[in-house]
Amino acid sequence: MNTEETSRFVRLRVDLVLEVEDEDELTKAALRRLAADPELPQEERPQAEGAVTEDTAEALAYLVDPFDLVSEVPGVELQQASWSSERIDYDPNSPDWEVDEDDGGDGDEEEDGIG
Repeated sequence: MNTEETSRFVRLRVDLVLEVEDEDELTKAALRRLAADPELPQEERPQAEGAVTEDTAEALAYLVDPFDLVSEVPGVELQQASWSSERIDYDPNSPDWEVDEDDGGDGDEEEDGIG
């Protein structure tokens, strides 16, 4: 196999800040997804339902699936994913929330004008 045929692994880091406008609707959606999840063992359902009911961040984390984000991107296959969700204080005018050009390593994210 020559170097042109060798797979290239890329780590894509995404940091999203979402405003939850309707916590009840978000919780209901997470509960619907839980109810329809055939892979969730019956004995784990009460704990999962409690988590998404008590914590909006848990409900959101249950609904957002990294596979869904890249499943239709041509030429890629998701190898590994991890994600978490947490409540935060957000001030869009704070310098803490500015995009830092040094974040993310070697600068490849600017290739092709995307970044």
